[in-house]
Amino acid sequence: MKLELRGHDYKYVVEQSLLAFFPEERPVYGPVAPEDARWAAVSLREEGDRCAVTTDMGWDGRQASFTQTCTLSGDDYAREGQRRRCMGLSFFRAAREAAGIRPPWGSLTGIRPAKVAAELLDQGLSVEEMGRALEETYFVTSQRRRLCLDAALAAREADRVLRPEEISLYVGIPFCPTRCAYCSFVSNSVEKSFHLVEPYLEALGREIASAGAMVRELGLRVKSFYMGGGTPTTLSAEQMDRLLGALEEHFDFAGLEELTVEAGRPDTINREKLEVLRRHGVGRISVNPQTMEDHVLRAIGRRHTAADVERTMELVAAVGFPHVNMDLIAGLPEDTAEGFQRSLRRVMDFGTDNLTVHTLSLKKGSRITLEGSRIPSEGEVGAMLDYADPALRAAGFAPYYLYRQKYQSGSFENVGWCKKGGEGLYNIYIMEELHTILSLGGGGSTKMVDRRRSHIERVFNMKYPQEYVERPEKIEENQQAFRAFYAKMNQDRKGT
Repeated sequence: MKLELRGHDYKYVVEQSLLAFFPEERPVYGPVAPEDARWAAVSLREEGDRCAVTTDMGWDGRQASFTQTCTLSGDDYAREGQRRRCMGLSFFRAAREAAGIRPPWGSLTGIRPAKVAAELLDQGLSVEEMGRALEETYFVTSQRRRLCLDAALAAREADRVLRPEEISLYVGIPFCPTRCAYCSFVSNSVEKSFHLVEPYLEALGREIASAGAMVRELGLRVKSFYMGGGTPTTLSAEQMDRLLGALEEHFDFAGLEELTVEAGRPDTINREKLEVLRRHGVGRISVNPQTMEDHVLRAIGRRHTAADVERTMELVAAVGFPHVNMDLIAGLPEDTAEGFQRSLRRVMDFGTDNLTVHTLSLKKGSRITLEGSRIPSEGEVGAMLDYADPALRAAGFAPYYLYRQKYQSGSFENVGWCKKGGEGLYNIYIMEELHTILSLGGGGSTKMVDRRRSHIERVFNMKYPQEYVERPEKIEENQQAFRAFYAKMNQDRKGT
């Protein structure tokens, strides 16, 4: 779709609005020309505290125009948010008229819609008033408004007991037995990169030691720990034992409320590894089949079967983990609405207290996108999600966190569901940006949060295992930035 920006350079906001309506469209920037069939010209004008955004749009012969106005107030951060909302609403109203489409999330474009609901509640609105605002201002459907409310209330409950010195810790293991067709994450097939595993673990051990010393020096405490990937259980039992031992040596886990490890792929799990995890106090693991349909598993490049998942879950139950998460993806290649429903019913039968229902995201680097694989239609994906919501609620599950991604089929969402007491705190903390997430390992993204200033900074480790091993100076640079952030935050607190 041809996009022309007039009087501003808010590319990200406009692209998010574009993807909310037209997930398969890609932006092309330049002046709108008469021969363009699909185009939008987005203009921003400001006079004093008055902001006006006009979107003129053409969609296969139909045209529409809408001007959204707002009054700017508050500090620069608040005004920036007001401009963005104004732009999103302008684009939404023009697109709805030109294309005749009504996205389930209305004009909301960010990856954290529950934060909008939480902000409305924090402004003093009642639950009913918040729901009306989502409906009348942002045009969010009733089902998505309920998801927003549930996630916002879960975040509020998790936030209630957080202390300023608490952070979460993430450790990344960027290795998998094979690469899934839908994956665009930084992960390496062990078949191709087995020789990197030990050097990677040695470099990670050094970062763990220096990061642990930094956390003690700053007087911080780890509230939740999450090991993800990749697939951490690609490591051997001995390697996992060594890694968890190093973490216990260098970090004080005395106040740790949650310790989670993604076991992920059933073809990486055995009793020895599970027993190592339990000995180290891991109370929550993820076993992520993504589907229980064998032909869909083959289509996405998985080597395990649905029967392997069942055997793995029997083993998990025997070892005795208090909390188990399972993931499903709506919209996988070769799947159908009926197949997804069968998968959901089967995973609910395992008795797990935590289920995450993702919507397929067609990332540019994934094999699905590169090979042009056949995927279910937007209508089929909608039917999958429309089945999941009432089925999970009827089984005693409630949504506790949600997020959206670029290029998701139908511009839908990913939702974490749990039974009471089964919430994954780390998921809430990172999605709602409630406190700092210190990330170690290749591809790690540390997010430093100062909520008093409404300020967030990020630093990134080297993406790939080889680079991570060869560039230790990047870790030192990131830790210096982390120290500086907390020095500034503590200085500001003492000055108030």
